[in-house]
Amino acid sequence: MIDEVQCGMGRTGKWFAHQWAGIQPDVMPLAKGLGSGVPIGAVVAGPRAADIFQPGNHGTTFGGNPLAMRAGVETIKIIEEEGLLENAAVVGAHLKAAFAKQLSSLPGVKDIRGQGLMLGIELDRPCGVLTQRAAEQGLLMSVTADSVIRLVPPLILSLAEADEIVAIVCPLVQQFLAEPVAP
Repeated sequence: MIDEVQCGMGRTGKWFAHQWAGIQPDVMPLAKGLGSGVPIGAVVAGPRAADIFQPGNHGTTFGGNPLAMRAGVETIKIIEEEGLLENAAVVGAHLKAAFAKQLSSLPGVKDIRGQGLMLGIELDRPCGVLTQRAAEQGLLMSVTADSVIRLVPPLILSLAEADEIVAIVCPLVQQFLAEPVAP
Protein backbone atom coordinates (compact mmCIF):
# COMPACT_ATOMS: atom_id res chain seq x y z
CA MET A 1 0.00 0.00 0.00
CA ILE A 2 1.34 3.39 -0.98
CA ASP A 3 -0.22 6.60 0.35
CA GLU A 4 -0.65 9.11 -2.48
CA VAL A 5 -3.07 11.41 -0.62
CA GLN A 6 -0.70 14.39 -0.68
CA CYS A 7 1.89 13.47 -3.30
CA GLY A 8 -0.41 11.99 -5.96
CA MET A 9 -2.30 13.60 -8.83
CA GLY A 10 0.70 15.24 -10.45
CA ARG A 11 2.20 16.95 -7.41
CA THR A 12 5.66 15.50 -8.14
CA GLY A 13 5.54 15.81 -11.94
CA LYS A 14 4.15 12.32 -12.53
CA TRP A 15 0.63 11.14 -11.84
CA PHE A 16 1.81 9.41 -8.66
CA ALA A 17 5.00 9.82 -6.63
CA HIS A 18 5.65 6.08 -6.54
CA GLN A 19 6.20 6.15 -10.31
CA TRP A 20 9.58 7.82 -9.74
CA ALA A 21 10.72 4.64 -7.96
CA GLY A 22 9.18 2.21 -10.44
CA ILE A 23 6.99 0.65 -7.74
CA GLN A 24 3.58 -0.90 -8.50
CA PRO A 25 1.36 -0.68 -5.40
CA ASP A 26 -1.40 -3.15 -4.61
CA VAL A 27 -3.48 -0.44 -2.91
CA MET A 28 -3.28 3.32 -3.29
CA PRO A 29 -5.36 5.86 -1.35
CA LEU A 30 -5.98 9.21 -3.07
CA ALA A 31 -7.57 12.46 -1.90
CA LYS A 32 -6.77 16.18 -1.79
CA GLY A 33 -5.45 16.85 -5.33
CA LEU A 34 -7.99 14.49 -6.88
CA GLY A 35 -10.84 16.93 -6.30
CA SER A 36 -9.22 20.32 -6.94
CA GLY A 37 -10.44 21.60 -3.59
CA VAL A 38 -13.67 19.59 -3.42
CA PRO A 39 -13.41 17.08 -0.56
CA ILE A 40 -12.89 13.64 -2.10
CA GLY A 41 -11.38 10.30 -1.23
CA ALA A 42 -10.63 7.22 -3.30
CA VAL A 43 -8.86 3.91 -2.94
CA VAL A 44 -7.40 2.25 -6.02
CA ALA A 45 -6.75 -1.49 -5.75
CA GLY A 46 -4.69 -3.47 -8.23
CA PRO A 47 -5.34 -7.09 -9.20
CA ARG A 48 -3.62 -8.60 -6.14
CA ALA A 49 -5.79 -6.61 -3.72
CA ALA A 50 -9.01 -6.01 -5.65
CA ASP A 51 -10.73 -9.13 -4.33
CA ILE A 52 -10.01 -8.16 -0.72
CA PHE A 53 -12.42 -5.24 -0.89
CA GLN A 54 -16.04 -6.33 -0.85
CA PRO A 55 -19.14 -4.10 -0.91
CA GLY A 56 -19.70 -2.62 2.52
CA ASN A 57 -16.32 -3.37 4.10
CA HIS A 58 -14.67 -0.11 3.09
CA GLY A 59 -16.08 3.39 3.40
CA THR A 60 -14.88 6.88 2.83
CA THR A 61 -16.05 10.20 4.19
CA PHE A 62 -15.73 12.08 0.92
CA GLY A 63 -16.05 9.37 -1.74
CA GLY A 64 -18.96 8.29 -3.85
CA ASN A 65 -21.06 11.46 -3.90
CA PRO A 66 -21.89 12.94 -7.32
CA LEU A 67 -20.21 16.31 -6.74
CA ALA A 68 -16.95 14.77 -5.55
CA MET A 69 -16.90 12.23 -8.38
CA ARG A 70 -17.50 14.93 -10.99
CA ALA A 71 -14.74 17.06 -9.47
CA GLY A 72 -12.39 14.07 -9.70
CA VAL A 73 -13.19 13.44 -13.36
CA GLU A 74 -12.79 17.11 -14.25
CA THR A 75 -9.51 17.36 -12.32
CA ILE A 76 -8.04 14.48 -14.31
CA LYS A 77 -9.20 16.04 -17.59
CA ILE A 78 -7.73 19.45 -16.69
CA ILE A 79 -4.39 17.96 -15.61
CA GLU A 80 -4.17 16.16 -18.96
CA GLU A 81 -5.47 18.96 -21.19
CA GLU A 82 -3.36 21.70 -19.62
CA GLY A 83 -0.14 19.69 -19.39
CA LEU A 84 0.09 20.12 -15.63
CA LEU A 85 2.27 17.03 -15.08
CA GLU A 86 4.95 18.49 -17.33
CA ASN A 87 4.48 21.92 -15.76
CA ALA A 88 4.95 20.50 -12.26
CA ALA A 89 8.12 18.70 -13.36
CA VAL A 90 9.62 21.68 -15.20
CA VAL A 91 8.69 24.42 -12.72
CA GLY A 92 9.56 22.18 -9.77
CA ALA A 93 13.02 21.45 -11.20
CA HIS A 94 13.49 25.18 -11.76
CA LEU A 95 12.54 25.95 -8.14
CA LYS A 96 14.76 23.22 -6.73
CA ALA A 97 17.74 24.34 -8.84
CA ALA A 98 17.25 27.98 -7.81
CA PHE A 99 17.09 27.04 -4.13
CA ALA A 100 20.17 24.85 -4.50
CA LYS A 101 22.10 27.63 -6.23
CA GLN A 102 21.30 30.22 -3.56
CA LEU A 103 21.09 28.13 -0.40
CA SER A 104 22.95 24.82 -0.60
CA SER A 105 26.35 26.25 0.36
CA LEU A 106 25.00 28.10 3.40
CA PRO A 107 25.96 26.74 6.80
CA GLY A 108 22.71 25.61 8.37
CA VAL A 109 21.09 24.27 5.21
CA LYS A 110 21.12 20.49 5.55
CA ASP A 111 19.19 19.46 2.45
CA ILE A 112 17.10 20.70 -0.45
CA ARG A 113 14.91 17.85 -1.56
CA GLY A 114 11.74 16.86 -3.28
CA GLN A 115 10.32 16.26 -6.68
CA GLY A 116 8.17 18.43 -8.90
CA LEU A 117 6.11 20.87 -6.87
CA MET A 118 6.63 19.15 -3.53
CA LEU A 119 9.85 20.53 -2.09
CA GLY A 120 11.53 20.80 1.27
CA ILE A 121 14.44 22.87 2.53
CA GLU A 122 15.84 21.29 5.68
CA LEU A 123 17.66 23.52 8.11
CA ASP A 124 19.79 22.55 11.09
CA ARG A 125 17.44 24.24 13.60
CA PRO A 126 13.75 24.82 14.22
CA CYS A 127 12.48 27.44 11.81
CA GLY A 128 8.74 27.76 12.44
CA VAL A 129 9.12 31.54 12.71
CA LEU A 130 9.67 31.60 8.94
CA THR A 131 6.01 30.83 8.24
CA GLN A 132 4.96 34.18 9.71
CA ARG A 133 7.82 36.04 8.06
CA ALA A 134 6.90 34.59 4.68
CA ALA A 135 3.21 35.39 5.22
CA GLU A 136 4.13 39.01 5.91
CA GLN A 137 5.67 39.05 2.42
CA GLY A 138 2.65 37.42 0.80
CA LEU A 139 3.81 33.80 0.67
CA LEU A 140 2.04 30.97 2.45
CA MET A 141 4.28 28.06 3.35
CA SER A 142 4.61 25.62 6.19
CA VAL A 143 7.32 24.10 8.34
CA THR A 144 7.26 20.40 9.16
CA ALA A 145 9.35 18.38 11.60
CA ASP A 146 10.34 21.74 13.19
CA SER A 147 13.10 22.33 10.66
CA VAL A 148 11.86 21.65 7.12
CA ILE A 149 10.41 24.45 5.03
CA ARG A 150 7.65 22.73 3.05
CA LEU A 151 6.66 24.17 -0.31
CA VAL A 152 3.74 22.67 -2.25
CA PRO A 153 2.58 25.35 -4.70
CA PRO A 154 -0.26 24.68 -7.16
CA LEU A 155 0.30 22.66 -10.32
CA ILE A 156 -0.43 25.79 -12.40
CA LEU A 157 2.58 27.66 -10.96
CA SER A 158 4.48 29.55 -13.67
CA LEU A 159 8.24 30.02 -13.91
CA ALA A 160 7.78 33.73 -13.10
CA GLU A 161 5.78 32.86 -9.98
CA ALA A 162 8.46 30.32 -9.01
CA ASP A 163 11.05 33.09 -9.26
CA GLU A 164 8.87 35.22 -6.93
CA ILE A 165 8.89 32.38 -4.39
CA VAL A 166 12.68 32.12 -4.61
CA ALA A 167 12.97 35.91 -4.22
CA ILE A 168 11.01 35.69 -0.95
CA VAL A 169 12.28 32.43 0.54
CA CYS A 170 16.01 32.70 -0.07
CA PRO A 171 16.53 36.05 1.69
CA LEU A 172 14.33 34.88 4.57
CA VAL A 173 16.42 31.74 5.00
CA GLN A 174 19.69 33.66 4.67
CA GLN A 175 18.60 36.21 7.27
CA PHE A 176 17.27 33.52 9.60
CA LEU A 177 20.49 31.50 9.47
CA ALA A 178 22.51 34.64 10.20
CA GLU A 179 20.60 35.18 13.44
CA PRO A 180 22.05 33.85 16.70
CA VAL A 181 20.81 30.37 17.55
CA ALA A 182 18.54 30.40 20.61
CA PRO A 183 19.91 28.34 23.50
